[in-house]
Amino acid sequence: MKITGVKTYICNCFRTNWVFVKIETDSGIHGWGEATLEYRELTVQAAIHDLESYLIGSDPHNVEAFRHICYRDAYWRGGPVLMSALAGVEMALWDIKGKALGVPVYQLLGGRVRESIPVYVNGWFAPAKTPEEFAARAAAVRENGFGGCKWDPFGKAWLQIDGRELSRAVECVRQVAAVLGDDVKLLIEGHGRFDIPTATTIGRRLEEFDIYWFEEPVPPDDLYALAEVRRAIRVPVSAGERLYNRYEYRKLFELNAADYIQPEVSHAGGLLEMRLLGAEAESRHIGFCPHNPSGPVANAASLQLAACVPNFVILEMMMTDVPFRAEICDEKLVMRGGQMVIPDRPGLGIDLDEKELLRHPYIRTELRHYRGDLTNIRPPDAVKYYTIEPGA
Repeated sequence: MKITGVKTYICNCFRTNWVFVKIETDSGIHGWGEATLEYRELTVQAAIHDLESYLIGSDPHNVEAFRHICYRDAYWRGGPVLMSALAGVEMALWDIKGKALGVPVYQLLGGRVRESIPVYVNGWFAPAKTPEEFAARAAAVRENGFGGCKWDPFGKAWLQIDGRELSRAVECVRQVAAVLGDDVKLLIEGHGRFDIPTATTIGRRLEEFDIYWFEEPVPPDDLYALAEVRRAIRVPVSAGERLYNRYEYRKLFELNAADYIQPEVSHAGGLLEMRLLGAEAESRHIGFCPHNPSGPVANAASLQLAACVPNFVILEMMMTDVPFRAEICDEKLVMRGGQMVIPDRPGLGIDLDEKELLRHPYIRTELRHYRGDLTNIRPPDAVKYYTIEPGA
């Protein structure tokens, strides 16, 4: 089997644009990957096509050779663009390999250790601004049986937050907690916003509640600051969505800077790199919780990882999505008893419709975090893209 073509599709999905990769072969088997890199979609698309010379005419089964050689030959190593491009292609190669062998990708990565996984939802709050609006929307989290929810209550703060805004954020947490009760996990998102004293102050205020974790309390390029904040507060800390390979994660592990790691399959080099990060975290008794706010292929790949990584803890998912998600792909996602069932279709277990992708072309989007409309991340017509079944 030889690779004959590399295609990319950028599909606008309101908050950002999904970046999909299709690898074609002379056997008729194709694979899909996702390299969604928010706000740099055109850049990562170009980086994917820069890899074509390593792909055309090669055997798609040699996944590790592709990844190793491309990384070796990248004089400017690491970073989100290269690693996202590698991730998208590597994902598609695993998809081909699984389809050719007739098995899910998790069987190629060690086999399944679980049949379903706990999840927490993001985007449930859109477009809430006040504590009362957040609390009103939190009821849907409980009604749909989700075991956790994540949100950023900090407005448009950057590095510091004034006393009034901090009190408002704490009140938001208080009201959401009151609606959800004790059996729904509360995950507070920091988005890498704060300096050390501010993050420490916030973390100590959050100790009032049963917070599952405080995510990315400080900017992601200072792991020493992250470790200092973790030592200063009694709320668990999660981080790692903006670390892109094992070499960058080494410092996080050495500093013991987080209780949970959150690498993302569409950024951190792909499935095997994620599998290795999970193994290193397991050796240190750190939970593996993939960051997963992107599109359907990244979600499918994250499910394959969750199936086979023993120290997997919980997976992020968006509570709703654009209404055409069901038209661009054939994913069959089932929530049962508050957990997402891991599919057992060959490969990644998903296929995309190229004609439908073309109906939603690229639209430039901008970062919302510091301009006051962060919570506007779901379109007004957003819908569920999964089936909820009863179960224990």
